[in-house]
Amino acid sequence: MAAHYITEDGLQRLRAELAQLKNVERPAVSRLIAEARDKGDLSENAEYDAAKEAQGLLEMRISALETKVATARIIDETRIDLSQVQILTKVKIKNVVTKAVMEYTLVTETEANIKEGRLAVGTPIAQALLGRKKGDFVEVRVPSGIVKFEILGISK
Repeated sequence: MAAHYITEDGLQRLRAELAQLKNVERPAVSRLIAEARDKGDLSENAEYDAAKEAQGLLEMRISALETKVATARIIDETRIDLSQVQILTKVKIKNVVTKAVMEYTLVTETEANIKEGRLAVGTPIAQALLGRKKGDFVEVRVPSGIVKFEILGISK
């Protein structure tokens, strides 16, 4: 199994979600299945079918989370080099055309949340920024064309 790089905070969130699924949602789905089964003929029982499908999806999610937790490797945030853009650095960029200024923290795929300014390192913008320094200009191919950004700053 390949290692799954993640922050300590991200690993805690995965563990909390896994506990929620196992300790709350799994028993709830089991109760739904039991209730639907008690209603009689399973061949024409839509509630039973829906509950079994929900159980299958839940078990797939639990399995995926267990794999991520098992293969997790914590990223040492104390060893981050702020001279260039890399994972866990906060980068302030300016769109050269619109002059819009944005700030993103580059994170792993599982920790991405654009509303919180947490950009996955696999995105086109993050890929273009990785390894670059303050003052550099980068061009990013997006669905609407090419966007040019200037890196204004790099911080933690």
